[in-house]
Amino acid sequence: MLELNKEKFQILGCEGQNADAIMRPNITYWQDAWRRLKMNKVAMFSMYLLLVIILMCIVGPYLRPYGFEEQFIELANTPPTKEHWFGLDQLGRDIFVRLWKGGRVSIAIGLIATFICTVVGALYGGISGYLGGLVDDVMMRIVEVIVGIPYLIVVILISIVFEKGLFSLILALVLTGWTGIARIVRGQILQLKESEYVLAAQALGADPARIIIKHLIPNTIGIIIVYMSLNIPSYIFAEAFLSFIGLGVQPPNTSWGAMAAFGQQNMDFYPYQLIFPAAAISLTMLAFNLLGDGLRDALDPRLRQ
Repeated sequence: MLELNKEKFQILGCEGQNADAIMRPNITYWQDAWRRLKMNKVAMFSMYLLLVIILMCIVGPYLRPYGFEEQFIELANTPPTKEHWFGLDQLGRDIFVRLWKGGRVSIAIGLIATFICTVVGALYGGISGYLGGLVDDVMMRIVEVIVGIPYLIVVILISIVFEKGLFSLILALVLTGWTGIARIVRGQILQLKESEYVLAAQALGADPARIIIKHLIPNTIGIIIVYMSLNIPSYIFAEAFLSFIGLGVQPPNTSWGAMAAFGQQNMDFYPYQLIFPAAAISLTMLAFNLLGDGLRDALDPRLRQ
């Protein structure tokens, strides 16, 4: 047999290069989701637009030397000027200051209501899906009964029992709003509870509460995030609608819906009083929906490349 040694062989190509270095580095699920989200220009623009709106809601009222309740009666219904950038309403209040002050209330209601509904619905759906059987049937029948109750009736009843304001508004929204995420999480849990890691946790003696909270719900976090991003604008619109008909935020507090209600009364003669709050509601809802669509695509593991 011929003697083989290194001198008789020559490496062709990749001279002086590390073969491992040209391979794609390992990335986590969230790093890959962020990479794909950045490739979606519409979703990124929506995210930056939301950041600008939220930033303006925080610092906007301080950009002008007027309080949101301060009145200039002699200048009522003044159109936009250098001193009052968005003009004055029928009571002589600066619309620019009130717009961003009301944005705090509208966005806060959307975020708080969505967070409460997500926590309650995820736990409820997780318990229902994991336990299954008779427990699942009873819990889902309860959800169906709650879904059949119009939330406007709930709002009216809550307004009768409690005073009109932020607390009663959020309470009315979350009493029936958690059912959607409960159904979604239940459907995911029914698929995930047969997985090997759940069987391993059961074999190690983990109780159902730990399995649901530590293993099952975290594996549905992508769907939950998408649901939250799409549910926030619905609560913002619900708050605007209820404030528009007088069941939401009460004076002296304000919100985009309350400002739109005031602007609608003078729409024929002073349309700017309605245009600015309506534009704020529309842009915020559009941005949340477009961002939600981008998150849905980015967090879907089936689209991973």
